Formats: sequence, C-alpha cells, structure tokens
Amino acid sequence: MRFVFYTHSLVSDWNHGNAHFLRGVLRELLRRGHEVTALEPADGWSRANLLAEQGPAALDRFRRRFPDLAPRSYGADFDHAAALDGADVVIVHEWTDPALVAEIGRIRRQAGFTLLFHDTHHRAVSAQGEIAALSLDDYDGVLAFGAALRRRYERAGWGRRTFVWHEAADDTVFAPEPHAEPERDLIWIGNWGDDERAAELESFLVEPAGRLGLAGTVRGVRYPRSALAALERAGLAYGGWIANADVPAAFARHRFTVHVPRRPYVAALPGIPTIRVFEALACGIPLISAPWDDAEGLFRPGRDYLVAQDGEAMARHMRDLLNDAALRRALADSGLATIRARHTCRHRVDELLAILAALGTREPAAPVAVREAAR
Repeated sequence: MRFVFYTHSLVSDWNHGNAHFLRGVLRELLRRGHEVTALEPADGWSRANLLAEQGPAALDRFRRRFPDLAPRSYGADFDHAAALDGADVVIVHEWTDPALVAEIGRIRRQAGFTLLFHDTHHRAVSAQGEIAALSLDDYDGVLAFGAALRRRYERAGWGRRTFVWHEAADDTVFAPEPHAEPERDLIWIGNWGDDERAAELESFLVEPAGRLGLAGTVRGVRYPRSALAALERAGLAYGGWIANADVPAAFARHRFTVHVPRRPYVAALPGIPTIRVFEALACGIPLISAPWDDAEGLFRPGRDYLVAQDGEAMARHMRDLLNDAALRRALADSGLATIRARHTCRHRVDELLAILAALGTREPAAPVAVREAAR
C-alpha cells in the first residue's frame, strides 16, 4: 500500500517526541514493502527551533542516521492533491494546520484513500476549542494514543470512529548497550516546557537528587533560568538538547532514570505514559516513575519500574537503586521484556494494519486485536 503521513516534523525531534515514534513506524512499513511518503511544513515550529539552536548540521545528522527516510517539506504553494494522488492511506497528525486538515478532508471526497487523524497530545482536554474547531467529518477515523483520549473524542462527537493507537519504542534505535559501563548515577531526559510539571520536577527530580548528592545529568530544551538555577543548586549537569538517536548511549552511561509525567496526562488522560517510558525500558535502564495511572495495563508497576508516590519515596528508591545492582538488573530485564513482547513499532504497525482492515482498507495477513469504538 501507499501511505502518506502528514507530520509536524520527521527530521526534527526538538521538543517533538512524536517524531521518535513515526520514524520507527515508517521504517517498519518500508521494511514490509509498503511505499511511504512523509510530509512536513517547511516552517514547522520544531524544525525552526532545531535549526535556530543547532544549525543545518542537525538536519544532516538526521539524514545520515535515517537514510531510508526522506521526508518532503511543503509551503504555501504546495500541491497537496497531487501529493495524495494514488495514496491508499493518509494519516494526518494533530499539529497540522487546521486549514490543511480541512483541505485534506475535501481532497478525500474525490479520492479513494482511507483518511485518519492522529492525536498524540493533551489538547483535547487542555485546549478543547482548538480540537473542536477541526474539520474531521471527512476523516474515516481517529487514532488516539490512549483510551482516555479516545473516550474524549467519542463524548465530544469528534470524528466518525476512534481507535486506540499507543506510541511505542523504535527498537531499531532504542536497545540496551550491554558493553557500556555506567559512569554516573541519574539521567533525566525531557523538556521543561510550559510549567506543566515544574512543581513535580522539583519534588521528584531536583530535590531528591540534590539531597542524595547524585552525579546526575539532565538533557532537554525550553529550560527557563529558574530551572537551570535549580539544577545547578542540586549539582545536576545540564546538557541541553540531545538527538533522540543518541539517547540509548546516554542511558547506558547512567545507572537509572526517572519519569515525571506532565500534569494534564495525570489529571485528565490516565493510562498515557508518553513515549519516554517506552524508550527508557527498551534501553534496559532501571526507571523510577512519579505517580501515573496505568489504567490500560500497559506495564507491570513494581516489576517493570518502581513507583514513587512522593519525593520521599523517590529518594528511597534512588538510594535503593544506587546500592542494589541486583534490583537494577531485575527492573531492567523486566521492563525490556515487556517492551519486546508488546510495545515496539512492529507491534504498532500490526495494530495499524488491523485498524485499516476494520475500516475495509485491506485485510492484513495476520490481524491482531483492535480496540475500536464506533461513534
């Protein structure tokens, strides 16, 4: 089949975690013999910030690391109807400009492709008006990256049909590095963003790490001066942006990592861990998580990762992992096993093909169970 993906960006992962997932999905589709085209706006926010901060060399690194992916950029004069001619499946990410979301829907009326809207964000609960204003009547379905988000679309009447399609780890990139020896204690990779978890990062990362005197590393973007000052007081080294393909090597140089979910997910979208959990476990690094409700049973809390209900518990778990190599190994092995059994991009491509079969697009060779709800 011929797939066309409208992405916010494939070349840039600057504050754009969905690029990690889509790279893995597109590569798996290519491996299975499908034709894949990725389109992204030439002036996209993530791409523009990456170029401003890192320069064109960052785009060159992407091309060297992912030579099988060749996304096309589009501007105001791009002919979308021509680009979609002959497509079997078109998937449009929720960061796509609303006017273009509507235009693709109109093109769909005259074409035979299956059209899906892909949502991997919390705007459906944090900026409901923006999602409600999108023209989704011509879309065959919505791919929501969690059951709670799917229910939100159903209750609001957005889209014809909704399907759960979680993110996952691209295990062609995210895998253990068995010969690496940890040099430091803790690493946290994530973006500070818009204060959606500022208090939580202080409680679950900065304060316990500083109190224990950990040799720690923080990587990510959009850190305000106050955050950088807090990291410095805690003795945590800030390294700025890191290319996602370099994350496995960074994990391998540390003994454990932590997960601090953003407030909108914890409060309104339970069951959605974001992609960082999948990727950390795929790399075989022990993980401690701040509280989030694994409402869909994606993992085995307490076995795949430790859960800290508050800052005191986080400090205890950090101390335990520092001093107990067997515990580190048990967590790493368990989390990695769960990823390999259920949460790789290969699994998600199986699920996507089953969703398409449910929509009548094409029967996959080996259908898998699909969690689907008709409006």
